[in-house]
Amino acid sequence: MSASDLFDLVVRGGTVVTAEGRARVDVGVRGGTVAQLGGEMKGTRELDARERFVLPGGVDPHVHISTEKLDDDPGFVDDFTSGSEAALAGGVTTLGNMSWVMPWETIADRVRLESAEIARRAIADVFLHTVIAVPTPAVLGEVGGAVAGGQGSMKIFMSLPSFEASAAEYGLLMGATGAAGGITLIHCEDLATIECCTAILARDARTHSRHYAEARPVEAELVAIERAIAMCRATRAPTYIVHLSSAAALAACRAARAGGLPLFVETRPLYLYLTAERYGDADGAIYVAQPPLRETGDAEALWRGLADGSIDTIGSDHAPWTRALKMDGAGDVRRARPGVAELDTMLPLLYTEGVATGRLTLERFVALTATNAARLFGMYPRKGTLAVGSDADLVVWETRGRRVIRDEDLFSRARHSVYRGRELRAWPAATVRRGEVVFEDGKIVGAPGSGRAVARGRSERPLPLA
Repeated sequence: MSASDLFDLVVRGGTVVTAEGRARVDVGVRGGTVAQLGGEMKGTRELDARERFVLPGGVDPHVHISTEKLDDDPGFVDDFTSGSEAALAGGVTTLGNMSWVMPWETIADRVRLESAEIARRAIADVFLHTVIAVPTPAVLGEVGGAVAGGQGSMKIFMSLPSFEASAAEYGLLMGATGAAGGITLIHCEDLATIECCTAILARDARTHSRHYAEARPVEAELVAIERAIAMCRATRAPTYIVHLSSAAALAACRAARAGGLPLFVETRPLYLYLTAERYGDADGAIYVAQPPLRETGDAEALWRGLADGSIDTIGSDHAPWTRALKMDGAGDVRRARPGVAELDTMLPLLYTEGVATGRLTLERFVALTATNAARLFGMYPRKGTLAVGSDADLVVWETRGRRVIRDEDLFSRARHSVYRGRELRAWPAATVRRGEVVFEDGKIVGAPGSGRAVARGRSERPLPLA
């Protein structure tokens, strides 16, 4: 075999799993892409994957990584470097970051700024969802060209005051995004319901964060979900519900999908493992999220949705604060800081509580954590699978032991986990991003600035259940 026949990397002896099946084959990597699956090959470097699973790198469609801080707001504590480190340690190679278009900016301005930051700091690959806080005529006029140029997703927050004032414009935004081949993400909580509930809590002197679930009840989510469904029906635009939390909201989405609407659903780890009783703990503020934690019946419904295809993806909604910053808002539901660190733990916990318990097949795990997001956000088959020609984003998973989640092992600068003390039955032994080993044996070995901003094509539907 000549030097020209050598592969840059060979992953040897593992069971390769995609959303469509599994096989014990070696993986040959050349030039950052998968060049061969199975057959004879020899690599300049080889990874031993015997008795291990080799999965596509995770595609986390929903993270909040700060690129800049305001003087009066500490902001989330991870940047593209520390966020990448947490992701890669947790088996995620591609991140979908929420990118807020400021009132004085164009979409192109924001994408250019954050792409430059990715080029300086990221280790994981990153794609951007542009958050439209104010749908001005100028922004609306830019949407079609932005999507056609590779910026294929826009996000709307129904919980912002600007939503009610600009509902018609947001409908136009959805229509323009869909017509150009993109997809609209929607945060579904109704502001009027939240304000009503919060006012009642304030009247009754019950504003401590232990009452957080009452401030943002299921009804607030359901009202907004129904409205998002109506907007999807009116525009026929692909619509993606982020971090769905309740059985009632899932039932509404399931019914809408049965009617043929292009409506897609994400949930997040918090709602699978924790319930609203946690807000009564002494450190209950660390569990604050939007929407809040729900009840056991809601978690059970979400698990069923993950298995039966009613839920398409799991996104971390990684929004990291230090414990001190989280607890600083404990005294008032109106000041509580929403969001938790999830990137280090999302995939290992889902394997542990889903695959290892028989709730999910390993193929379904891959669909939920990689393939479906890659398809919905225009990156498949470059991302989200292991096939000849795909980016060589892969994770060698160790599943033969046990370990416990510890704060001191986290790569996120939050430095604490709401899952501390839980046992894991799987974790990445090695993570490869575009053919480069970037995490191995518990250490980050990839360099900041080696990650790339990912341009995208048209949104595609997830693969049907096997």
